[in-house]
Amino acid sequence: MNVYQVTQEDVRSVAELFDAYRVFYEQPSNKEAAESFIRERLEKEESVIFMAVENGQSIGFTQLYPTFSSVAMKRVWILNDLFVTADSRNKGAGRALLQAAKQFAKETGAKGLQLQTAVDNKSAQHLYESDGWVKDEKFFYYEFKL
Repeated sequence: MNVYQVTQEDVRSVAELFDAYRVFYEQPSNKEAAESFIRERLEKEESVIFMAVENGQSIGFTQLYPTFSSVAMKRVWILNDLFVTADSRNKGAGRALLQAAKQFAKETGAKGLQLQTAVDNKSAQHLYESDGWVKDEKFFYYEFKL
């Protein structure tokens, strides 16, 4: 398995995975919009994406968005998306993508990484916790929808 940071040349492959990720979260498939969204994030340097490839097939991706900690005065990367195709799960791709994200955060001098997952997504929670991620017990997460 090879995990690498994607470029514009990888947009179509990542967009296929991104579309499947959105369908997993009960959104309608829209491959054109997915491709446009990924292309724009990369063109504007608004996200960093890593993709896992095995035997020439794209099997997973993770997308990181930058933010900052004012208190620490450092960058923080939000691991916003992590997806592995159903037939490639439990084979190490998710863990490899997490490792690539952690290495990238270290290389960019970040304070750390943050993520959130659905309360009922037990398999993802198990992966994160077994990989050293710690569930926040100090802060509440709030959202204001527009």
